[in-house]
Amino acid sequence: MAKKRERRPDPKSESTQRATIGESSGSKPKPDRKLGTTIAKTSVILSVAALPAIFVIVYRMINILYFSNTPQLTYVYSRGLVKEEINYRQVLDENLKTSENSTRRNFNNPVLAYITPWNSQGYDMAKKFTNKLTHLSPVWYELKSEGTKLVLNGRHNADKGWISEIRSNGNSQILPRVVLEAIPVDLLKKKKQRDRAINLIIEECKEMGYDGIVLESWSRWASYGVLHDPDMRDKALQFIVQLGQAMHAISLEQNISQSLQLVYVIGPPRSDKFEEYDFGPDDLRVLGDDVDGFSLMTYDFSGPQNPGPNAPLKWIHSTLQLLLDSSNGYNPKLAKKIFIGINFYGNDFVVSGGLGGGPIIGREYLSLLEQHKPQMHWEKNSAEHYFLYIDNQNIKHVVFYPSLMSIATRLDEALSWTAGISIWEIGQGLEYFFDIL
Repeated sequence: MAKKRERRPDPKSESTQRATIGESSGSKPKPDRKLGTTIAKTSVILSVAALPAIFVIVYRMINILYFSNTPQLTYVYSRGLVKEEINYRQVLDENLKTSENSTRRNFNNPVLAYITPWNSQGYDMAKKFTNKLTHLSPVWYELKSEGTKLVLNGRHNADKGWISEIRSNGNSQILPRVVLEAIPVDLLKKKKQRDRAINLIIEECKEMGYDGIVLESWSRWASYGVLHDPDMRDKALQFIVQLGQAMHAISLEQNISQSLQLVYVIGPPRSDKFEEYDFGPDDLRVLGDDVDGFSLMTYDFSGPQNPGPNAPLKWIHSTLQLLLDSSNGYNPKLAKKIFIGINFYGNDFVVSGGLGGGPIIGREYLSLLEQHKPQMHWEKNSAEHYFLYIDNQNIKHVVFYPSLMSIATRLDEALSWTAGISIWEIGQGLEYFFDIL
């Protein structure tokens, strides 16, 4: 099973957002615009055949200029793989194939990629596709309370050889994730504890040559009840502000024109109305000047108790509308700091004979395709692919797993907000997913 973040509680309101599992769009692939352009040009050639030679020469020059300036399609697009109507054999045959040029970026907004120590494939994908990934966040550190002291655990996870390879291959920033597990009441109320926490983080960045960190604390603070108290909530926000300001005061050794960066992890609201423990627009505005990015966890929409899509596109859109307070005119500066979460894992849920199931990663997904040879369906409401199968105990399952088309639609959504994306996590996906990044 794929290890990942703690599953957030199920949304309170599901009836308006849960996609119907059995529905497929039945829509046809969109017409090929380049083909239409080629046909049009051919017609022009026929119509000018009798004209003076000079006009033909001019046309050919325009034609050469047109195609020389047209971006070369990536492998998955040139093969017509990014579409709603796919089949299992196509996935099995093509998932390891990518463009020869693995450095060219097709999604030009920031891309934050998480890597986990328990999945070595993530390290390999980061090395191979470094130039497509602007930020790399290996999941290495925890800041904990030990008695009255604070300790930063995790350096033993750090792979200096891998860091060196990443540095030599490209310009990706390395920002390890730090989970803040220290007792929040002590940390937030005591200045010495706050200063100690900030100092531990900055010193680790300086000693290890990191570009900054990704900090995760909001969900922990919510579970402790800290965010229900307005005074404690304000202290929590001010700690993040203080951390960001302290990090921005430190120049990078490898690039003195840039300071240490802080990306903060936030969860989506649990319903269409913000609860007191949700991270909302006001919180975003408070932190906006001192935090460099916000990793928004727009996945885990469904679970074993409510089987369905991993992250419906409409839900992602409504989450951004709420967070950016778009009804009052959203702030483009803040929108650019959002990393919209995209899952590279899927889920295999039981839908008959009881409830059950859970996350699956790429190799498990391919194994299911090979074993069951299922019919693939496009669920238009969620913009995700899924398939059904019956196991050897006659129990029915539904599998939702990312596809080229589902990822492409989410990249378009990010572009519409001028936002970046964050991927959890790159070792759990299929290799050809990187071809469209």
